[in-house]
Amino acid sequence: MITKEALHKKTSQEITALLYEACLDNLDEAKLAIQNKNYTEANLKLQKASDIIHRLGAGINYEAGIVADQLDAVYNYIADIIIEANYKKDLSLVDEAASHLSGISTAWMEAMKHTQDKKPESIRRQTTAYEQNAIYTD
Repeated sequence: MITKEALHKKTSQEITALLYEACLDNLDEAKLAIQNKNYTEANLKLQKASDIIHRLGAGINYEAGIVADQLDAVYNYIADIIIEANYKKDLSLVDEAASHLSGISTAWMEAMKHTQDKKPESIRRQTTAYEQNAIYTD
């Protein structure tokens, strides 16, 4: 668990990556709950995943142009799939939502990696030193 202080030190790109991870975790947990016929738990996990998708959509920078509009459309599509999956408790729909989100998450992480590689060496050293000494508990 990340402390609030550590979270506030994250860049918006890093927070987005954490949101992707949390959403995928909730989808995985919802899938397990559906398999175990624990529909209350599945409902809660799918609602959390839906909330995260809506937060991701709210964070889009629409000044980025057509890519932002396309990402918004994909988020809306994933949100619709999650709602339908929750209504039907359909594992294939949960898998579909996770598959789409996983692709976006992978691309996001790759873009972050390339952006970090372009940072000056002194900033990379400072970031690495911070991350090695950061506290990730409550």
